[in-house]
Amino acid sequence: MSERMPLVVLAAGGTGGHIFPAEALARELMGRGYRVALMTDTRGSRFSGDLLVPVYRTRASSLKTGLWGKLRSIAEMGIGVLQARSRLAKLRPDIVVGFGGYPSVPALYAAAQLNIPIVLHDSNAVLGRANRALMEKARIIATSFPHVAGLKASIQARLVYTGNPVRPAFMALRGTPYAALGDDGPMKILVMGGSQGAKVFSHVVPQALALMPEHLRRRVVIAQQCRKDDIESARSAFAAAGVDAELASFFTDVPERMAASHLVICRAGGSTVAELTVIGRPSILVPFPHGHAGEQTANAEAVAEAGGAWLIPEQAFTPEALAIRLESLMALPTTLTKTAAAARAWGKITAADSLADCVIGVINDTRHLVALLPPAA
Repeated sequence: MSERMPLVVLAAGGTGGHIFPAEALARELMGRGYRVALMTDTRGSRFSGDLLVPVYRTRASSLKTGLWGKLRSIAEMGIGVLQARSRLAKLRPDIVVGFGGYPSVPALYAAAQLNIPIVLHDSNAVLGRANRALMEKARIIATSFPHVAGLKASIQARLVYTGNPVRPAFMALRGTPYAALGDDGPMKILVMGGSQGAKVFSHVVPQALALMPEHLRRRVVIAQQCRKDDIESARSAFAAAGVDAELASFFTDVPERMAASHLVICRAGGSTVAELTVIGRPSILVPFPHGHAGEQTANAEAVAEAGGAWLIPEQAFTPEALAIRLESLMALPTTLTKTAAAARAWGKITAADSLADCVIGVINDTRHLVALLPPAA
């Protein structure tokens, strides 16, 4: 048997919630000497930063509505499986690790057809559709939350709670102390809406600040990610309220901004929750209301129950409600400090290491079994 270092193929959807944990695992595996490649769609064409790994694109499509839409989705997924099968047959990886999202499906189905071992990782407190479809084919299902909905009873023995791997830039800031809010000092708030921003934040946040007493409003310093279409209207609303606001459609230094914040207002995607809790920052979580199974609400509930965040459903996220919440936090700044500590205590810093251990364990078990097989006649 060849002594080459094992090759791990990561299969992930193209959004940050899928790519970022895959990137964190890739760094951990490469640090241990393993070879890594990525299979995704055009959106996930490369990892961020200086991590360079081979990237292979496959066709994939989310399930469309209507008869023709469904037929087209099935056809594209079938083409993707054939593409992935051809590529995997040439690469001969030791394992394929799936991180969810429909672009991960072709590589994982192809791996199952080729008898390549599979490990799945899910970032949310509700198992995603891609992982749900493939969980019975996996050797291990690694979870980011202690309790995950959508799992079949038959695979409980294969569950491993690893946590959600975060990128090194966030891990490096875990030791940054939380700067307690002073009685009269500035309150730094970071507002993020996911990879495409969130229209609701662009409307609600400036309106909420406009409702606050002027002496409190003047203390607020906002850095907010907005959709491009919303930046000018949000800028005008903040200016009318007399609030210092830095607006952009994308921030390249989110870890540093998060660490410097007294409060983060954001969605509740799995990666965002992991990043908040690794650094240890209090947050107001407004789950995306249109997820297929309420996964962001489940994520937010888990952290809120641990005392590390406040959950406000989008329908209740009004200017009046946010203004009241911000005024109460500014009046009782120790609440922010306690919530930051609870968030940090909930964060799982060993996630990348634990997931790498799972992957390597499956590789070693598979190689051991192969070594025990009798030689071909």
